[in-house]
Amino acid sequence: MLKAAGKMTQPLSPATDYYFEYTECDSTGSRWRVAIPQHPGACTGLPAPVRGTECTFSCKAGEFLEMSAQECTQCAAGSYSLGSGIRFDQWDYMPIGFSSLATSLENSLPGYNSLTCNSSSWAPQGNYLESNRDECTVSLIYAVHLKKQGSVSFDYQYPDSNLLFEFFIQNDQCQEMDQSDDKKWLKLTKHGEWATHTVNVSQRLVVLRWGKKVVNPALLKNIHIEGVAYTSECFPCKPGSFSRVPGSSSCEPCPRDTYSGHGASSCTPCNTSTQYAAEGSGSCKDRPPCSMKDYFQIHTACDQERKTQVIFKWVEPKICLENVTGAVTLPPSGEREPCPPCNPGFYNNDTATCSPCPPGTFSDGMKPCQQCPAGSEPTLGYEYKWWNVLPSNMKTSCFNVGNSKCDSMNGWEVAGNHIQAGAGSSDNDYLILNLHVPGFKLPTSVSSHSGEEFGRITFEFETSCTADCELYFMMDVNRKSTKIVESWEKNKTRQTYTHIMTKNASVSYTWAFQRTNQASDVSRNVARIYSITVSNAVDGVSSSCRVCALGAQPSSSACVPCPPGHYIDASTSQCTECPPNTYLMPHAAPGPDACKSCGPSSKSDKHSLCYSDCHFTYTEGNATLTFDFSSLGPVGSLMNGPSFTSKGTKYFHHFNISICGGKLAVCTDNVTDLSITDSQREKEGPNAITTFICQSTIIPASGRGFHTALSSQSINLADTFVGTTVDNNLEGISVTPDLFPKTSKKVPDVNFYYRCLSHQRLSNFHVFVTVLCCGPCPAGTCDGCTFQFLWESSGACPTCTERDYHQIEGVCKGGNQDLLYVWNEPKLCMGGVPLPAKKTQTCEGIEFWIQLGAGLGAFTAVLLVSLTCYFWKKNKRLEYKYSRLVMSANKECEMPVADSCAVMEGENEADMEDEVVYTKPSLLGKLKAIASKVRDTVSLYF
Repeated sequence: MLKAAGKMTQPLSPATDYYFEYTECDSTGSRWRVAIPQHPGACTGLPAPVRGTECTFSCKAGEFLEMSAQECTQCAAGSYSLGSGIRFDQWDYMPIGFSSLATSLENSLPGYNSLTCNSSSWAPQGNYLESNRDECTVSLIYAVHLKKQGSVSFDYQYPDSNLLFEFFIQNDQCQEMDQSDDKKWLKLTKHGEWATHTVNVSQRLVVLRWGKKVVNPALLKNIHIEGVAYTSECFPCKPGSFSRVPGSSSCEPCPRDTYSGHGASSCTPCNTSTQYAAEGSGSCKDRPPCSMKDYFQIHTACDQERKTQVIFKWVEPKICLENVTGAVTLPPSGEREPCPPCNPGFYNNDTATCSPCPPGTFSDGMKPCQQCPAGSEPTLGYEYKWWNVLPSNMKTSCFNVGNSKCDSMNGWEVAGNHIQAGAGSSDNDYLILNLHVPGFKLPTSVSSHSGEEFGRITFEFETSCTADCELYFMMDVNRKSTKIVESWEKNKTRQTYTHIMTKNASVSYTWAFQRTNQASDVSRNVARIYSITVSNAVDGVSSSCRVCALGAQPSSSACVPCPPGHYIDASTSQCTECPPNTYLMPHAAPGPDACKSCGPSSKSDKHSLCYSDCHFTYTEGNATLTFDFSSLGPVGSLMNGPSFTSKGTKYFHHFNISICGGKLAVCTDNVTDLSITDSQREKEGPNAITTFICQSTIIPASGRGFHTALSSQSINLADTFVGTTVDNNLEGISVTPDLFPKTSKKVPDVNFYYRCLSHQRLSNFHVFVTVLCCGPCPAGTCDGCTFQFLWESSGACPTCTERDYHQIEGVCKGGNQDLLYVWNEPKLCMGGVPLPAKKTQTCEGIEFWIQLGAGLGAFTAVLLVSLTCYFWKKNKRLEYKYSRLVMSANKECEMPVADSCAVMEGENEADMEDEVVYTKPSLLGKLKAIASKVRDTVSLYF
């Protein structure tokens, strides 16, 4: 006799007063079927326990275990069964057994959780379950007993990579089970798409947890758990669905304009004249009067006369009534009017459609396509500002997160000078507009190392909303995952938004507009996009041309190239060569100013690159030092370290430096990217950087068990050579000599200055290398912007030249004399011109010069004596003639003597030779004339 609370139990009536249930399985896998009274205290008349089915027993889908006979029986029409599973697909309320656990972020202040996360939870939304929209971390928990090995599957939406959404399983002791990352971390889904996740489970009692963190919500639906205990009853179909035959494992949704109640085996038609019902409805609704939000306008395609027409159409399926009080009617179609012009880059050849301009040509959309002039190339891209038809690379669709089907409708409709969000089937639809860009191509005049911009998208838009609405701008790179780039809520005035692409990849841009996140009857909210422009699109068209002949052009270039080192003369459009030792700046405007002089002690290579030719000359006072860095080699290497990561991995920083000779340094990665296919890897080649100075991270082979050393993370430190000088400043780059050891001032340190133009975000990013004749900060840099390297080498010493030695003459001995060469002191040079060997030359001693002098002296004495005798004889003759003349003059009384030209007695012809001169006197004659004058003068005194 059973007792309950000290009272005698009452006898039970037949089977309606009790039900059967199995006991827990024992260690042998057996169990018993027992009767449980419906009302506590009533225990008499219960059937005796009987041995139950095996613990692993279960029925097929569409069947349930009839406990009286312990046999599987088909479910009746209007119900369904999963056999050994349970399914949650109706979310009008939170099912029994589910609970939410909310916590604040880890860095919240004390008390923040109780103040802000108390009301955060997962909320049922009819057809799905939605997580919270605040910053609290909320877990959805469900505990279930499994009788055998089973599985858990569910559908979810997880579109935001900033959202942390995970699914994990705990045992009955709240310990997390071992799961691989692909089972624990859910994969991202595209916006508006559902994905299915399945995990096998072997534990008996498990706790399922869905964890979500960050503001944007995650969605769940159709949770299916296999491996539970037997199903002793069938589940009735929810309203809006039915199962027409017995033994069903699921229920079907009712077709449009029909409805069903709880546990229906068929659907009941609505009175379509006054009522309507969406697919899967549990009741019929009255048709409302037609309003402006029940129709939309479209522009017809251009006809053969290049005219279009605005027409209006009802939103399908049409649910409103026209012939009732307050209803609006469908506006009449507009007048046929000229089509808008073609978009830039397109043309029409007197046809109804616009066609893209051929490659190498351009058009503004109104003129025929023209060839680009010499020295220019087409500016590839898209520029959509006229919307007569949707461009071929754009698609539009309609999506509803609540499973309401609007796929047959256009999400956006063209409207002449803009494109606007369409009607949709309900106000919480997502109206999708998608633009696909297969890749980007930089203009030829822009260097491939010009920074991080490969292209940009710019669009002009506005939103006009009388209720809550939101416009999303999203991006999907390489078809991996869609992320929200920006979003705008409520009314937004006409404005422009630009997004820059920092990666050359295939990308899909998506605009999604939702009038409200709750289905309701609201006034029509609209989003409009007036223009969309994408630059550098690889498959784009051209609306203009740009000058491109600023440097050597690749063979695949679309422009007419100039030879290397030539610029375009803007006035003549002719190619003009830059002056010697200048280089052509890739980003300068066309003209002579595009040629920039190379820095000190540098020269240009075909006007495209400045570099050092390994020679440097420095003059201070009267001393000139000549340096030749050829012995250092064109590319040098150095490695610092070692350094260690937080996990103990040893690594080094390896630098390759190009000092002179014009040969660039190369840093290559040998780490394989598993995400790249073999064909892509062969096409792209090894990942290498070629520049003046580059850096790689080296992990030695012995560091982590690798067979070979790993080289990775190669970066460009210097792509421009500024110049070589002994000064501590050059073009805004300053050397820090305090970081280096003190050296002799007799031989100056030579500084090589570099700059990295690729680092546009770091305007002060530069590098210099100091070479010394014979370490600063770790990794070559102290601030991350200035890299400093010290290179000590005998190859940095001055090179010896002819100016660095002098000659010493030896004593003349035996007709020979030695010539010796010695270095100037102090000697500062090395290598270069060798010291000449000792030389010997002939010479003459002092005896020769004495003999020569004596001979000249004797000759001079003889000559003087001869001249004296000669002049004495001539003087005597003059005295005789003068005396005769005086005597003739004193005979006044005598008769004059007759003149005679004959020679007087005692005179001969020889005596008269010196009296008459017929020719120009010689030197001897002049001397005689002087002596005669002296003699005449002397004679006057006698």
